[in-house]
Parts: sequence; structure tokens; C-alpha cells
Amino acid sequence: MSRIAARFAALREREEKALIPFVTAGDPDLDTTEDVLIAIANAGADAIEIGIPFSDPMAEGPTIQRASERALQSGTTLRRILELVGRVRDRIEVPLILMGYANNVLVAGEAQFAKMAAARGVDGLITVDIPPEEGATLFDALRDQGVDPILLAAPTTQPKRLAMLAKETRGFLYFVALTGVTGARQGLSSSLEAEVRSVRSSSDVPVCVGFGVSTPEQAAAVAGFADGVVVGSALIDRMQAAGDDRQAKVDAAARFVEELKAPLR
Repeated sequence: MSRIAARFAALREREEKALIPFVTAGDPDLDTTEDVLIAIANAGADAIEIGIPFSDPMAEGPTIQRASERALQSGTTLRRILELVGRVRDRIEVPLILMGYANNVLVAGEAQFAKMAAARGVDGLITVDIPPEEGATLFDALRDQGVDPILLAAPTTQPKRLAMLAKETRGFLYFVALTGVTGARQGLSSSLEAEVRSVRSSSDVPVCVGFGVSTPEQAAAVAGFADGVVVGSALIDRMQAAGDDRQAKVDAAARFVEELKAPLR
């Protein structure tokens, strides 16, 4: 059983829902990211998505676009991110999941990337722009190394394809809450609950909802019908609002994770 699957099994036993915060690696630098990862793990994160900064993040809204720009300007690379995961792996018990784009992986080579990720302790990979039809060799390489390829579904995904995605994903299915890019929203789609319940009625795979979840109240609402929530832009906004002091950013991230996790217990 993978670390991600084991985490969801433990959460089900405790009747809890998963909180999965997202941070962009290297924003504003990798030393800050290292401190933030440890702080939010201790604050209640059940898994952590680590964003690989990319020059053309087509699925991201302004907040994560700017975070990627800051990270790239600070010299963040995939190699340095994997080194970071290796440094924190023994200090963080929860799953660590990389999230990025095809170019991030292909430049390293699919098989080589899978080996490097597994060696550093990566538990899962989300690639926004690699559908299952084009990612078979990558996903096979990841599974061979014990890394979960996590697939995405959207409100526009048709039932037959949803069933396929639920079957092929590992760890959990990432359900995009809206059509559009990432970013904090004032409200969630009125059809979201029915869409997620439809997936869960036909599969035992955990379903986690991201894109737009930004408050403890929204997290609690989503937890009423999903297995977990992913929060990224709102967390990055909190860190930015804390100013340039590293410890202030770390403390702001930890407090927000505590707030988000509380209603999920």
C-alpha cells in the first residue's frame, strides 16, 4: 500500500477528510519552502502538493503564475526540488506529491524522472497536461517505482471517461471544482456535489476537490461529499500578505492550514 493510500485509509478510520495544501517550490526561495513544508505538515496537512514552477502554467490563475515566476527567478529547478524532498522526507510523515507540467518531466526523461522521484521519497505526481492516453509510459514508470500517478477529472468529463480515470488513477482522483484556472473563489459550483457523488458512487477511489477552495467554510462544505480538499492559491495569498520575513510567511501558512483542517476532523 502506498503512503497516499495508507493515509486515506487512516483518515477513513478516524472519519476525517483530507486537507492537501499546495505550495510552489522555491517561492520565494527553497529555504523558505523547506520551512513551510515542515510547518504545514505539523499543522495538520494530510498530504502536501509541491508545485514545480513552470514558465507557462496554463492551468494556473494569477496567484500561482506569480509564485512560479518568483520561484524561477530564484533559481528553482526540478533537480533542486527533488533534493529538497530528500532533505525533508525523514521529517515529514505525510505524503509528498509533485504537481507540474509535461515539460518538467519530459526534459528529465520519463523513466529517469520516476527513478529520481522515488529515490528522493516522492509519493505521487500530478501532471496537468498529460492525459492517460498520452501518459501511459510515464504512468507505468511511476507505478514501477512505487510513485502514484494522480489523474484529474473536471465538471465537463463524461461518465464513461470518469469511470476510466477513476480506474487508472492511484492514490486519489483530483476533481477540478470548476472550468477555468486555479484561484480563490467566493463560491463553489452548485453542481459540484452531484458531480463528485457520481464519481464516488461508481468507484472506491478517494476523490479530492481542488481549484477554488479558499476558506475553512468552503473546505467544510466540500468535505461533506468528497474525501478531501486541495487549497493552493489562498495559502499562497496568505503567505504573500505576511510580507518578506521568512518566519512570518511560515507562521501564516501554518495558521491557515490549522484553520482549514479544523472543520475536516
